[in-house]
This record gives sequence, C-alpha cells and structure tokens, in this order.
Amino acid sequence: MSNPYFNRSDVFGEPRRDGIGTQRAAGNTAAPTMSPAAVETAALENMYAAPAATAAAMKRMTYDDVIVRTGGLLALLFVVAAATWHLAPGIWPAGMVVGLVLGLVNSFKRNPSPALIMLYTVAQGVFLGGISLAFAGLTVEGAPATALVFQAILATFVTFGVALAVYKSGKIRVTPKFQRAVLIGLGSFLVFQLVNLVLVWTGVVGGWGARGGTIGLVVSVIAIGLATASLLVDFESIKQGVQRGAPQRFAWAAAFGLMVTLVWLYLEFLRLFAIIAGRR
Repeated sequence: MSNPYFNRSDVFGEPRRDGIGTQRAAGNTAAPTMSPAAVETAALENMYAAPAATAAAMKRMTYDDVIVRTGGLLALLFVVAAATWHLAPGIWPAGMVVGLVLGLVNSFKRNPSPALIMLYTVAQGVFLGGISLAFAGLTVEGAPATALVFQAILATFVTFGVALAVYKSGKIRVTPKFQRAVLIGLGSFLVFQLVNLVLVWTGVVGGWGARGGTIGLVVSVIAIGLATASLLVDFESIKQGVQRGAPQRFAWAAAFGLMVTLVWLYLEFLRLFAIIAGRR
C-alpha cells in the first residue's frame, strides 16, 4: 500500500487526466513528462492546499500543555501535603526553606527544568501539609481540623475560577499599566512581610505582629486581592506565550508560575480564616 499523501499529490501521485498528464496509451512506450515549471507549480499548489501545521506538530506551547502540567503539579502537591499532614507535619520548616530556594532557582532559569519544578512542588507540599495542620490547631476548640483547610482550598479554587472567567470576559484588561501596578503592589507587600517577620523574630512585637488581629485581617484581604491580580497577570503571560509560539517546554514555566500564585493565595485564605475562627 502506498502512502496516502503521495496518492493525493500531483507530483508524487498517479498522473491526473486533466492535461497535466495522461494515462500511458496502449502500445505507447514513452511516458509523458512534466516540465520543471509545471512540477514547481504543482508543488506550490500542494503546499498552499495542505492543512496548516498545528502547535503540537511544531512543538509549540498550547493551553492544553499548560493545563495538563498544572493539573499534574497540583495532584503531586495534594499527595505530598496529605502524606506530610498524617506522617510528619513537624518537618514543614524544611519544606518552606527548600521550596523558597527552589522557587528562586526556577524563577531565574532561562530554560525551565521539569525536574526542579517537580522538586519545588514536593517541597511546597511538605510545607503546606505541615503549616495547614499548624493553622488548624489555632482555631476554636471543638472545630474539625480539616474544616479550615477545606475552606481555604475551596476559596482558592473559587477565586481562581472567577479570575479566569473575568479575564476571559475581557471586563478587566491586563494592560502594561495594570501589570506595573501589580508589580509595585507585590514589591510593597514583600517589604512589609520582611519587616514584620524581622520584628516578630527579634521580639519587638508579639504573636504574628501586623499579621494578627484586626490589622492582620485587613492585610490578609489586601494580600488576597494582590494574589488575584497576580493570577490575571499570569493568564495574560500564558496567552502571550501561546500566541507568540513559545516552545512547548515553556508550558512547565507557565505551570510553575500558576503554582506559585495558587500556593500564595491558599496561604492567605488559610491565615484569613484562622484569624476569623480565632475571633469567634
């Protein structure tokens, strides 16, 4: 059986009975030939008539690539977090440190490394599994430990879905001005977090410092707003990557970016609900 492509091709297939070529007549020992110009014309016609190459065929990043990789990383995160919750919740500080280091390494790599991104996800799973149990222990007595965590997970995914729907609707445009505003907000919040952390560690302020009580409630709401805005920027970055034909391997980078934002968003919801539960 011959290749179907060659059968359909004017150049490689059987000659057509349309003037370009004719079937060899009975008793005719010389086959009709095509001129070089006719061959080039037929080849060009075939090239233009052929279906356009897909992003997958060209090894370009697609939305499906990002979805599959993000889903896989989330599944890995949940498995590791659940195992840490039940088996070794006390090792969460190690997960936090390793996750921070790997997060910085992945952020500055020019080409994404699937192995390092998965290791980052494992470290974050260890961190989230332990810290979630620690936060759950801060709630009022008698409440199920998993209730707070379930609320934070649900709020995270609901926020993600709403942000995606709003982005796709075009009601909020992620312009360069919007991205600069988000960047300034993130930088300011990072400085605030570092100052508060130093004050708590040095004993200048007690408890959670500015992240507890009524002030902490307000700060958590602001942080959730910043994380949601960061999701919108992530969606725009992924869209630009797909439209510009980024190599397929950068789907890992897109998934990593979403993971970083989702982890932050979850932690802020966890803190917010813990403060609310503790104030009842």
